[in-house]
Amino acid sequence: MFKKLVILIGMVFLLISCGEKKKIEEINLTYVKAPLNVPSILEKNLKMFDKEFERDGIKVKFHELTTGPEQTNALAAGELDFLHALGGTSAIIAASNGVDLKITNVYSRSPKGFMILSKKDNITTPESLKGKKIGGPKGTILHQVLVGYLGKGNLKEDDVQFINMGLPEAFAAMESGNIDAALLAGPVALKAINNGAKVVTNGEGLTQGLVVTAVSGKFLEKNPDIVKRFVKVNEEAVKYIDKNFEDMLKIVSEDVGLTKEEVLKLYPLYDFNPKIKEADIKDLEETQEFLIKNGMQENRIDINSIIAK
Repeated sequence: MFKKLVILIGMVFLLISCGEKKKIEEINLTYVKAPLNVPSILEKNLKMFDKEFERDGIKVKFHELTTGPEQTNALAAGELDFLHALGGTSAIIAASNGVDLKITNVYSRSPKGFMILSKKDNITTPESLKGKKIGGPKGTILHQVLVGYLGKGNLKEDDVQFINMGLPEAFAAMESGNIDAALLAGPVALKAINNGAKVVTNGEGLTQGLVVTAVSGKFLEKNPDIVKRFVKVNEEAVKYIDKNFEDMLKIVSEDVGLTKEEVLKLYPLYDFNPKIKEADIKDLEETQEFLIKNGMQENRIDINSIIAK
């Protein structure tokens, strides 16, 4: 009898221990402030996530991983929980390659914020880009703008010399004359314009310039309430902009090294409304078609399957 009782107690403890939820000690997320990611800048500087989760003893750690592949690889490896400002293109490519991620909200929309710039007076149309050297980041919203713009002149990417490079490198290459045009956004684009570059085109009519927040599917499954609170803090950051506009200008200008006047020039290019709209779903679907057509994505996915429910 005693032996049976010991076995029964052991089974009860086993069931309790198996059912126990492991306490979260920290949340790891990306800190991407370029091109002009105002919510992230406010959230970090005002310690908005820290204040939300400190009462639970949860530490919030920011990681400055800025490129899509860096972010999604870290998420897949379990090193990150949230990708807070991930290009829609990168989200789709990663998901199609088996990365378990879910989009929790829109981070920003900025069709006018993604530009093709040039210092060459003869580059004014899609046709005038034929045979020219163009630098910018491959597989991104900017790349999508380039391909879409070329299509308006019945041209393809093969009709230009596209060189894969980061924004600072593209800016420097255009300044030195090593490339004919650069794909730029945010403060780097503004700097180029101030240095005499002209906007050949932007993403308006070609893409929404959709940037999203994504979470690890595993993290979402285990911690749905934490994810809801994370999204709530982002919504509060967006509301803070309207209620404290002058404070926002001061914080952002100091963080990114721009004057308030320069921030004011860039800010109207961005829509930070976090709600996922039908137009956003459509834009992601069109982005997927672009990626497949241009050989950057092999496996088609159901876009709705990567939207957090």
